[in-house]
Amino acid sequence: MAHGITTEESSVAIMSSKNDNDPVLYINVDQEELQVKTSKYLLNYGTKFNKDVICGSKGLYVYTASGHKVLDFTSGQMSCLLGHGNPEIVQTLADHAASLDHLFSGMVSPPVISLGERLCNLLPTGLDKAFFLSTGGESNEAAIKTAKIYTGKFEIVGLGGSWHGVTAQALGAQYHFGRKGQGPLMPGMLMLPPPNAYRSIFRRADGSYDWEAEMEYGWRMIDMQSCGSLAACIVECIQSSAGMHVLPPGYLAALKRECEKRGMLLIVDEAQTGVGRCGDLMAINHEGVVPDILTLSKTLGNGLPLSAVVTSAEIERVCIERDYCFYTTHVNDPLPAAVGDKVLEIVVRDGLVEHSRAMGKVLHDRLNALKGKYGCIGDVRGRGLMAGVEIVEDRGTKTPALALGKAIGDRAYDLGLWANLSSHPSFGGAFRIAPPITITEDELISGLEILEEAFATTPGTMPV
Repeated sequence: MAHGITTEESSVAIMSSKNDNDPVLYINVDQEELQVKTSKYLLNYGTKFNKDVICGSKGLYVYTASGHKVLDFTSGQMSCLLGHGNPEIVQTLADHAASLDHLFSGMVSPPVISLGERLCNLLPTGLDKAFFLSTGGESNEAAIKTAKIYTGKFEIVGLGGSWHGVTAQALGAQYHFGRKGQGPLMPGMLMLPPPNAYRSIFRRADGSYDWEAEMEYGWRMIDMQSCGSLAACIVECIQSSAGMHVLPPGYLAALKRECEKRGMLLIVDEAQTGVGRCGDLMAINHEGVVPDILTLSKTLGNGLPLSAVVTSAEIERVCIERDYCFYTTHVNDPLPAAVGDKVLEIVVRDGLVEHSRAMGKVLHDRLNALKGKYGCIGDVRGRGLMAGVEIVEDRGTKTPALALGKAIGDRAYDLGLWANLSSHPSFGGAFRIAPPITITEDELISGLEILEEAFATTPGTMPV
């Protein structure tokens, strides 16, 4: 048996009389001691842990053991759409934790039915039926399996730079990182070129991005590689992990046409873009494209483990006939479903889609103004309250400036702002900005002022 620990032995304690207005949950925390224990007991899963231990969160902010208050410009893991500790979400959690939390997977409950009804009624015709899982990777795994069962084929096309999860089929369909060192991945996984308008080599005579030629080339390569069993293409409308690259206008519609030519299904992964983040309820609404399967996660649960797979009644019918199964312990659990239902209610009721669109304009206008002041900013991109700011050594060569990006990010954090730097060498270094869509204009500008101060006080940012 492992050595036990008593309350007296621990340097961590929960506040005995928690004030709802106090954002700090854990008190008497020795940060240095906990950092030692982090190294000793926590298994690394492919990331570097942040230097501070987080002891509380509230609204737009997280609070560290050292007393640092930090504006969270990534909504946790791009998930806390309505901010941390939203009172209505907290009440929903408390009610269901007390009286309706987890059930046998074959049981249904009012919050699951309500979430299914509300979600499907908000989506275009053809996205008619849903079930609910825990993570985005899980929902993409289920979506890919659905496509394979429905079509009777097995090849899956993904985009370079994508991120769909770390389970077998989801990992096989993404081309970013996490693929190496484990032997063969799932067979039949094929890649289209990443739609990177900033760095793509496909250019028209005037230098503009020629995504049509790039897509034509990509599908020609796919057809040459395929063994004739193309089942589906899975895509994000904004490739967040690759540095916030937005699909060009018309790209998604063209992608669906190419899928239809080959008898494939189109799967759209809206883990980060869904539920108002991009200034539309779903990113697919921006282009008016209806995929065969839609997956949601992150934003739907406001930080809780909740994801969704949504498809047509016809696809469901065929899959039932072919003995489809994706049966998990937490499928259609009532507690997270109640949270998802409340999230959708709040987003629609409070006009947060329109608010996100308006705040997105402020965000992008200010970031583009910042680009005009600092030569190290090579590109600003995104849509709604989802933005990327790419840091380069030189705008002409577009050489990534990863060390400079890290220095700017560290400086911003010290000043009280968290913005994640997507730093994979293949894609340069880009800050990913995605604050809660409840953010006010004053709060947004306050965060952007901190970011500008970080640029102004970090050597090497090349003031213009």
